[in-house]
Amino acid sequence: MKCNKNMMLLYAVTNSKLPSKLPLMEQVEAALKGGITCLQLREKDLDEASFLARAIEMQKLCEKYGVPLIINDNVNVAIKSGASGIHVGQSDMKLSEVRKLVGDNMIIGVSAHNVEEAKAAEAGGADYLGVGAIYATTTKPDATYVPLNELKRICKAVRIPVVAIGGMERSTISKLSGTGVDGVAMVSAIFAAENIEQECRRLLRQSKDMVYEMER
Repeated sequence: MKCNKNMMLLYAVTNSKLPSKLPLMEQVEAALKGGITCLQLREKDLDEASFLARAIEMQKLCEKYGVPLIINDNVNVAIKSGASGIHVGQSDMKLSEVRKLVGDNMIIGVSAHNVEEAKAAEAGGADYLGVGAIYATTTKPDATYVPLNELKRICKAVRIPVVAIGGMERSTISKLSGTGVDGVAMVSAIFAAENIEQECRRLLRQSKDMVYEMER
């Protein structure tokens, strides 16, 4: 599966620690029914075997809905689960090493916080960028803050898709208008919602309105 801008419209990132009435798989299926365009499985606290088992189960579910599954950080899990891609941060395995391991067909996303990191990632073969944190986030309190003007500079500097992450919720999506971003990545705004499917439908409409408004 190749990466495209439409994949970034509503990019969901799991967090199994969030309070929810539903088990994680049911949360994810509700989000898929609601129209998420990409899913990242993020499991910092699971051992390798448990992470892989969850990834395999998640990959089957994502295939059912035709949505790409991206694995956070763990290249082995991404390969063994048959996921569509892998996402790495600046302090994780080098992009060149990741590409050697996963081959040319797997999507690689890279976190970037400034134009220099963004350009380096694109030159190194990244398929998309995750830029943030745009706003304060309880999900990752130590995240590097990226102001909107830097997000705009990054979007102008690269040709690959860019998704904004960090503090993204209904009230902040419209503030991204004019930056050139291709969509939003969300954690608690999706998975802590009372009705995940319904909330995803709302968020997708907002994201589309924001992105397509900029393209007019």
